[in-house]
Amino acid sequence: MTRPQSGIFAVGTPSHTYLEFDLRPGADAAALVTSIAGLRDPGSTVAGIDIVSGFRPELWRRLRPDGIPPGVVGFNEPIEGIEGFTMPATQHDAVVWLAGASYDVVFDAAHRVIATVAALATLADETAGWSYRADRDLTGFIDGSENPGWLDAADAALVADGSPGAGGSVLLLQKWTHDVDRWESLSVTSQEKVMGRTKPDSVELDPRPSDSHVARTDQDDFGDVFRRNMPFGTVSRHGTMFVGFSPEQRRLARMLDSMAGRVNGQRDALTRFTTPVTGAYYFVPSVDALREFVPAP
Repeated sequence: MTRPQSGIFAVGTPSHTYLEFDLRPGADAAALVTSIAGLRDPGSTVAGIDIVSGFRPELWRRLRPDGIPPGVVGFNEPIEGIEGFTMPATQHDAVVWLAGASYDVVFDAAHRVIATVAALATLADETAGWSYRADRDLTGFIDGSENPGWLDAADAALVADGSPGAGGSVLLLQKWTHDVDRWESLSVTSQEKVMGRTKPDSVELDPRPSDSHVARTDQDDFGDVFRRNMPFGTVSRHGTMFVGFSPEQRRLARMLDSMAGRVNGQRDALTRFTTPVTGAYYFVPSVDALREFVPAP
């Protein structure tokens, strides 16, 4: 089996940083990939840090035309939903996601990454994330209830062997800010109707509201996605980093269309309390694909 980047599945790490980069004018894209791939051996964990790296689909396709599933493209146009709702497109050229047991270690590693690629790329966006009450997001609800179990996680995240881009994954990365005051003004019952699940124990409502978040993102309709979402921000301004992995872009794109009301004219109720402020797709190559860019000793 082609080996994936192990950090995709390294759940349980409480401290995170997401670094997005833009290639400098005239800089060599292959050199940027080499620089990022050479940060460490991407198949192992070093100094308590997991690193996942991905690249704008168009950039990776130029370097490896047969190393990515057909039709995968960047988040190059905003998604215009109903009622004036929009998901912005903020596509960049590369992402490096670092995760570890404590933020000081993640901070030092992020500093080294930025310095390593500085001659080739500028830092376009930086976000620090951290776990909240083990597995809850900052709405107070458990996040990732529909994530596949361990036996099925690879199928939900990775391109199958024998296919272009085998062992890789399509990553959707979005930053959503929460309207704290509006959300906290709701009763728990009203919040549960927005989510489609109970707040204490994440039991799906029966019947669930058709515009609830659970209904609008039902993986039985769009296909399984492996999610590694993480809270970010401060007490006064915070939200959720949506981190979704899939072997095909279509699952992720249809889920976003459904949330925006473009599937059946019904918008995800949660989008009335959260606002997407970034949106990008990256292709996360396998370890074997990345090693092709690392010179032999």
